[in-house]
Amino acid sequence: MATESFELKVLDVIEETADARSVVFEIPADAREAFDYQPGQFLTLAIPSDQTGVAARCYSLSSTPGDDALKVTVKRTSDGYASNWICDNVRAGDTLRVLPPSGIFTPASLDADLLLFAGGSGITPIMSITKAALARGTGRVVLVYANRDEQSVIFAAELRALAEQYGERLVVIHWLESVQGLPAPDQMRGIAAHFPTYDAFVCGPPAFMKCVVGVLKGLEFPRERRHQEKFVSLAGNPFGDVEEAAVAEAEVFEAEHEPEDAAQEPAAAGDPTPQGAVRVEIELDGTTYEYDDWPATKPLLDHLLKKGVPAPFSCREGNCSACAFRLLEGEVKMEHNDILDEDDLADGIRLGCQAYPVTDVVKGTYS
Repeated sequence: MATESFELKVLDVIEETADARSVVFEIPADAREAFDYQPGQFLTLAIPSDQTGVAARCYSLSSTPGDDALKVTVKRTSDGYASNWICDNVRAGDTLRVLPPSGIFTPASLDADLLLFAGGSGITPIMSITKAALARGTGRVVLVYANRDEQSVIFAAELRALAEQYGERLVVIHWLESVQGLPAPDQMRGIAAHFPTYDAFVCGPPAFMKCVVGVLKGLEFPRERRHQEKFVSLAGNPFGDVEEAAVAEAEVFEAEHEPEDAAQEPAAAGDPTPQGAVRVEIELDGTTYEYDDWPATKPLLDHLLKKGVPAPFSCREGNCSACAFRLLEGEVKMEHNDILDEDDLADGIRLGCQAYPVTDVVKGTYS
């Protein structure tokens, strides 16, 4: 079963840098509720493909809630089919098929002090969070933004304007490889150590995220104040109306890097799987849903959707975090996981689209 998609009109295409474009979408009057979103979330776009019919790609929103339009920002990569197609072909007046916003890379409170790390096009969700926190929150924002050179800085003018508008509430630290070299742990530690009580968010190429997250762990930032965003290309078709096929290219967050090895499922090989049906209790938006008939052969997400529960999801492949929930009791095993790391798993986070019961009772929450 696919989630409902929408045809969105392109209002504008903005050249941010030589290899990055922002695509601005009109919000349909009859779909405003479906496109309510939190800063840091993403849209899934259907990109036409001669090989697969549709190549589905996730792109973070660089607009912020309350804006009149939706905006995603796409950076061209040398072997990225989707990013090149968007940069070369999309024009104002076109329409693209889009799934509603998803993702959990969002601040729990916009009033918190935020320490934000972005590398290259990883600025996209970070920009949305920055603008929302400054406009609607009360805390301070420190943004560390790494790029190859000055010409690669996406949103350079907008960041200058925000710094002038918000004064001491926003500190922007630009890190240019052409001047300072690649970001190194000692250098990132020297920055992060000044803000030990801030909520940290990290987005960018895998090597950059590995560096920064390692620094935050070393500084003992607790798990609840340490967040990172990762995307892996979707091999299937979440739009649901063309034949699914494997996608040849493997873009990871539209970056010219190979993905890190994904954490494996928490249940060890050989763990018994209950026969028949098990009991599940799931809390979502303040409501607890209880069922005694979750088939052991069906993913949790499929069971909840069949029961009419509005459980969140996007890719259904284990390649995004839209369907993530937290275990409170029991255990599940995941068939596929390209997005959760060891810390996520240790914290009880699982992917609903890949979760099969290992115990006779499973309790969890989407909060």
